[in-house]
Amino acid sequence: NDIDLAKKINIREHLYSLEELALKFQTNLKDGLSSQEAENRLRRDGPNAFTPPKTTSTWIILLKELTLGFASIMWLAIVLSLIVFGITLVPQDYILSIVLFFVVVLTGFYSWSQQRSSGKIFDSFKNMMPQETIVIRDGKRIKISAERLVVGDVVLCKGGERIPADVRIIKCEGMKVDNSSLTGESEPLSRSPDAGHQQPLEAKNIAFFSTSCVDGSGTGVVIATGDNTVMGKIAKLVTNIETRKSPIGIEIHRFVIIVACLAITDGITFFIICLVLKISFFLSFILMIGIVVGNIPEGLLPALTLSLTLTAKRLARKNCLIKYLEAVETLGSTSTICSDKTGTLTENRMTVEHVYLGGKIIQVTHVASEVEEDMKELNQCWNAYQRCAKLCSRATFTEPITNPDIMKRECSGDASETAILRFMESVSPSVAEYREKFPKIAEKPFSSVYKYQYSVHRNKSKEKSDDPNFFMVMKGAPERIIKLCDTILNEFGETVPLIKKNQDDFESAYRELGSLGERVLAFCDLDLHGFEPNHQFDLDQGNDFEIANLRFIGLVALIDPPRATVPYAIEKCKMAGINVIMVTGDHPITAQAIAKSIGLISRSHRRSTIISLPRIDKKFNSGLKNASIVIPGDELAKLSDQEVRRILIDYNEIIFARTSPQQKLRIVENCQLLDRIVAVTGDGVNDSPALKRADIGIAMGITGSDVSKQAADMILMDDNFSSIVVGVEEGRKIFDNLKKTISYIMAGNSSTLYPFVVYLVLGFPLAISPIKILCIAIGTDMVPAISLAHEPPESDIMNLPPRNPKKDFLVTRNLLLWSFLQAGITISCSGYMGYFITMAQYGWMPHQLWQLRALWDRDIEMTDWYGQEWTLLQRNKVLEMAQTAYFVSVVVAQWMDVCVNKTRRVSIFTHGFGNWFLNFSILFETSIACFVVYCPTLNNLLTFQPVSGWAWLTGLPFFCYLLVYEEFRKWIVRTYPNSFYGTELAR
Repeated sequence: NDIDLAKKINIREHLYSLEELALKFQTNLKDGLSSQEAENRLRRDGPNAFTPPKTTSTWIILLKELTLGFASIMWLAIVLSLIVFGITLVPQDYILSIVLFFVVVLTGFYSWSQQRSSGKIFDSFKNMMPQETIVIRDGKRIKISAERLVVGDVVLCKGGERIPADVRIIKCEGMKVDNSSLTGESEPLSRSPDAGHQQPLEAKNIAFFSTSCVDGSGTGVVIATGDNTVMGKIAKLVTNIETRKSPIGIEIHRFVIIVACLAITDGITFFIICLVLKISFFLSFILMIGIVVGNIPEGLLPALTLSLTLTAKRLARKNCLIKYLEAVETLGSTSTICSDKTGTLTENRMTVEHVYLGGKIIQVTHVASEVEEDMKELNQCWNAYQRCAKLCSRATFTEPITNPDIMKRECSGDASETAILRFMESVSPSVAEYREKFPKIAEKPFSSVYKYQYSVHRNKSKEKSDDPNFFMVMKGAPERIIKLCDTILNEFGETVPLIKKNQDDFESAYRELGSLGERVLAFCDLDLHGFEPNHQFDLDQGNDFEIANLRFIGLVALIDPPRATVPYAIEKCKMAGINVIMVTGDHPITAQAIAKSIGLISRSHRRSTIISLPRIDKKFNSGLKNASIVIPGDELAKLSDQEVRRILIDYNEIIFARTSPQQKLRIVENCQLLDRIVAVTGDGVNDSPALKRADIGIAMGITGSDVSKQAADMILMDDNFSSIVVGVEEGRKIFDNLKKTISYIMAGNSSTLYPFVVYLVLGFPLAISPIKILCIAIGTDMVPAISLAHEPPESDIMNLPPRNPKKDFLVTRNLLLWSFLQAGITISCSGYMGYFITMAQYGWMPHQLWQLRALWDRDIEMTDWYGQEWTLLQRNKVLEMAQTAYFVSVVVAQWMDVCVNKTRRVSIFTHGFGNWFLNFSILFETSIACFVVYCPTLNNLLTFQPVSGWAWLTGLPFFCYLLVYEEFRKWIVRTYPNSFYGTELAR
């Protein structure tokens, strides 16, 4: 990697003692810095803010849209048209240049407006900065702007506030932070003065800039500010990452080169031939320019822009918001999807999945009707269980309750407690009323040191006179809870001693639930005898009772469940040859369990386990391939890039767990080095480097941070992985449809070039003039070309492998051969049929036209087949009539050309004619043709002459031939796809 974030995050302060910390930063942990010292450090280090990156002016972007890519070819056509107008002073050439100018400008401004809709990535980082914070200076607590913080400052953080800098915690009380903006995982994490881990991103005594303190409070020393914070380094990483050019951008650039080479080569060739045939230099130059302009598909630029726009709007209706038009096709070219787990593959909502009670594991799936019978059987156990679950919690429903669906009702509290609250409310309402019966007297919040929390409640509903006035309920890590218990509640609701069999049953259940990737918590309780009703418990100063000899109640297992539509979407990706890789910050066991449940790890590989480095080497050495593998981040760090690429090649089903932002970026870059088109999903700030580096970054619209949305190319408005698959299908469709559009336009273009060949080689008077070519290019052909963007996908589109950008080009040799030799010649023959019949009608037989070019343009009288004398003006009127017949015959042949281009492989009769835009475009094309041919004044300006109805019928034989030929060609491609004829005829 050019940028190694792991090396840049060189934090060691989490391993320092408090004395070492104070010494390094020259600060007083009690009184903080002096005001003077803080000012000196502020002048030395600068404000606690990010340095803004260099940006490109919107006017420069507009200039690029107007001049680069396909627009450059259009400008060439404009300049050449103006040159011809300057020589001949024929107004049609001037009109041509004006029309082309407006086409370039309008499409350029339209593309520019689409680009401007996206904001700046850096601005979203600035929005994450806290405004004010409390700091201790000169021994006093003061509130200052967060930008004025310096290293060594002692700051106070409390629930509901953002962390103002990277802070080393020196003391805290029940402090929990939400690192989702950094790690992507929403589970609140406890903070403590002790590190608990060697890795700084995993350390418990570091709170990172812009993350949130969701509970408790803490005091810490600022160890980094501004660009030097972890978030600042990610911001710099994101803004400095160079993105690869989009596949469609590469294809358009290649197409421009092909078109330019064809146009210039044809023009120069015709110019040389003209000079050899002793045609005047002046006329030869004009013909050369006509050939060059005729080779340029003027209608393709607006057709391409509008096609991408229409598809982007269609995707928006399917919850995929495209920020950059070219990203539409990139999604269709995707061969690898690196997907986040939380919120994309899963619902991003912790849910109670299993309950262990009375020695029995019950799958509850958070629906009351499904657990009612089980609870009836365990009635006595259930009473004790619900008492713990309802009371040992800080989570509450927000008021007023407006949503009758409990699972969607707003709650306050952390994810696990919220899930338990919703479950209890669904199976045993009402939690609020139940809590009123047993009011909370005192509470000890969760601590990462002892890994449990408990609360003391008044027993207002004593059933017996000897029942205690108070009781304690506890919830925490099962391995810690079980050690505090000496009794257990059995299936009959009896309290019995905790013997080895009970211990074995517990451990077996704990392992089973843990192997499913579920987060398991244990419940226990204790009756507090011997306390008077007015006793005041003070759990902060010390317990009034010993935490021992507790009664074990049961377990609750929670999971962020997979989205219901994801397994089908994963299967569809596999059918389409797309490799889906899970890249998550979650635990390997959880990641593996989710992967199995959604089919990311297939049934044949369900025994796959979390792999360590020695096991990777062993599998490689044994030659085992195409298996499943789960790689934790710490093992990934030990692998070289070459070994990572070897894994990506040899394993079909890969899960990366506990990954850092830099590791996610590294995975993306190694996929790209294998020439894969990579899509990356993400929602946190930690995902933004990978989102920016990917060929197409996909951010979450609901849970995604502003930073991830700005770094991405596409936003999923419903956070659903299935929407990506819809986008892939649309992207594949747009590439398919762009090929159809190009083949349609190029076939029409080639039919207007052959008259120049015939003019030079056979000497026939020119069958079509440049202004009529323009009427075809941006008149009659425009709407049918755009209508192909609306064509529904062919039935086999998601059964084909992803497009190989090294081989499967937008414009191929086969497509050019079909456009110029197969369809182009057929359409041109249709035009010449009308041309010859019209000329013969006026006495100019085909054999007479042979080498008549030199005499035709002279100002002399000529005799036709019947002996009639024709002046130059009269002959040109007849030629305009014949050119008009050529024009309308081409239009008729283009009816079938657009129809056969509806599909590339499937029969059009199987595919159907449901594209009503295309059906309408044929009527529109015909209406435009009739308008320019029969509208008085306009037809004279464009050198058209009104023709009789028979002129429209001369193209019908070629209309039918094109249909029969195309159906036969597609049948060969479908039936014999790998044969010589199948590959040569495919386009």
